[in-house]
Amino acid sequence: MALVMTLHKYPRTPHLPGSPGRSDDDLSLSSIARLTGQEIVITEKMDGENTTLLSDRVHASSLDSAHHPSRAWVKALGARVGPQLPPGWRLCGENLFACHSLAYAELPSYFLLFSVWGADNRCLSWSETEEWAALLGLSTVPVLYRGLGSAELLTDFWRRLRLDCQEGFVVRTAAGFAYADFGLCVSKWVRAQHVQTDAHWMTAPVVPNRLAAGGGR
Repeated sequence: MALVMTLHKYPRTPHLPGSPGRSDDDLSLSSIARLTGQEIVITEKMDGENTTLLSDRVHASSLDSAHHPSRAWVKALGARVGPQLPPGWRLCGENLFACHSLAYAELPSYFLLFSVWGADNRCLSWSETEEWAALLGLSTVPVLYRGLGSAELLTDFWRRLRLDCQEGFVVRTAAGFAYADFGLCVSKWVRAQHVQTDAHWMTAPVVPNRLAAGGGR
């Protein structure tokens, strides 16, 4: 019997309290209790397009993503990597082929992984995510911190960023979690006025970001 593939839209990531990039229609995390007192991972928030790779398809935030020139590279990657995934699994990451508001010049790849989801719709732990990245020859988003979470850390972590070239950060529990618990286990801090392009990147000519020497897959 053929496996019936269920598609899941990547959840909206709530903002941490005090995130300058929060807009009126954004979610906001009213409590950070789930992110304190346990191991967390803080990664750089990359300025790209949220993208999901499955065994037989690739889609952006919208499940019915239309063709766009900036998606050709990641679709080719999905065709190579997808068949290596267990049935019902998916990889979520940032498609950084096109320059949006920030230009990158030293990317290890145009696709940076930030989560792996099993057929049971659970997000794997960060250690397991890194293991799958190594197995598939992928790069993860840059890790800025891994350790014990605290309210003080999450309130002040933005001071460690270079806001001229970094959009913000994403924090998640190092442990895995269920899809339904996403809003309790993942949050973000985004700089003010993080969208600086005059025209939406989807309607503007594609300007590729640059890879580091030896970068690619």
